[in-house]
Amino acid sequence: MTARIGLGLAALGRPGYINLGHDEDLPPGREVEDLRRRTHELLDQAWQSGVRYFDAARSYGLAEAFLGEWLAADPKRRAQLTVGSKWGYTYVADWRSDADQHEIKDHSLATFERQWPETLEALGGAPDFYLVHSLTQDSPALADTKLLDRLGELAATGVRVGLSTSGPHQAETLRAALKLDGPFTAVQSTWNVLERSVGPALAEAHDAGWFVVVKEAVANGRLTAKAGTTPFTAFAAQHHVAPDSLALGAALANSWADIVLSGATTAEQLASNLAATDVEPLAEFTQTPAEYWTERSALPWI
Repeated sequence: MTARIGLGLAALGRPGYINLGHDEDLPPGREVEDLRRRTHELLDQAWQSGVRYFDAARSYGLAEAFLGEWLAADPKRRAQLTVGSKWGYTYVADWRSDADQHEIKDHSLATFERQWPETLEALGGAPDFYLVHSLTQDSPALADTKLLDRLGELAATGVRVGLSTSGPHQAETLRAALKLDGPFTAVQSTWNVLERSVGPALAEAHDAGWFVVVKEAVANGRLTAKAGTTPFTAFAAQHHVAPDSLALGAALANSWADIVLSGATTAEQLASNLAATDVEPLAEFTQTPAEYWTERSALPWI
């Protein structure tokens, strides 16, 4: 199953994030060089384990730059792997985990025109996938004809253009994009055993030929040992399986999922994620979308 697991750099490219225990997982001090070294170590580990999909974004601090440096260190690897990145959020925390604001959302054409060259420079070339980051119902992007035309021009160069989704109305957002006549052919959505609501829409996208990536399969740590004793972690313990392995396995059991992202920040987490256990999606743990996203929005940046 390793070939269908990707490594996401959301929690590695910046000192603050909403994952449970994030502050404990990163090196003390969390300086730029510390996170650069840790990111390169996990990229090496992932590569050696057979992972071939790597995910970043403009708003993930220095994630694109760290990935670009790693790619430049051994250029032969580039043709053997797939890189996805995202635009539409700007990182503004100035390398502080206690910043009042960490990122600013703006899905305008102007933001795309500014961030696309930044992505090219950071990665050392074009990504294979470039997604509108966390598109929600309040975003004007799906009705912005100038933006859609520009994204169509990018798609014509061979870059797969897509969107990522977030929030309790992911399915509605995705279906609205599916109704368009281009330029989107890829999607990245939150799906896990707590939040399964977007699953049918992702199956529709996959049937339409879209590339489907699952993010947040461990629910920002809520489906790992970091959450303590919960119904899910207790279930995993009864079956003698690490909860994160169980959570990744449930996501991988969906035939419509081309890639399921690991968001690991330590070597131990990555190894456990890559030991994903093939299981059914475990519907008994499902929350309502409103409940799930309310709890997620309350997670602190640490």
